[in-house]
Amino acid sequence: QVQLVESGGGLVQTGESLRLSCVASGRTFSFSFSDMAWYRQAPGKQRELVARITKDATTNYADSVKGRFTISRDNAKNTVYLQMNSLKPEDTAVYYCNSRFYPYEYWGQGTQVTVSS
Repeated sequence: QVQLVESGGGLVQTGESLRLSCVASGRTFSFSFSDMAWYRQAPGKQRELVARITKDATTNYADSVKGRFTISRDNAKNTVYLQMNSLKPEDTAVYYCNSRFYPYEYWGQGTQVTVSS
């Protein structure tokens, strides 16, 4: 069984920073061959892609977070990170870790990020 466990969420004020972590585990899970991503879902809205990092470390970001968020991975630790700077109230959401290794896809349970104005 594959598990993705997020951590690092919390309550911060506008302009502050947070770093989310997602640790992957599982006997059959090949982290280094998986594309990893962070999604978020705000109340009443659809889940949206925030950032993705491929197995080759190519990254892409939602326009709303470009220049503020950075996704990275540490294959030795089976961990993907999301560094979030200059946080805004509109970044408030539950953030989910996602992995893809065709045809498999896994999700974490989510971590809440709340940005107060």
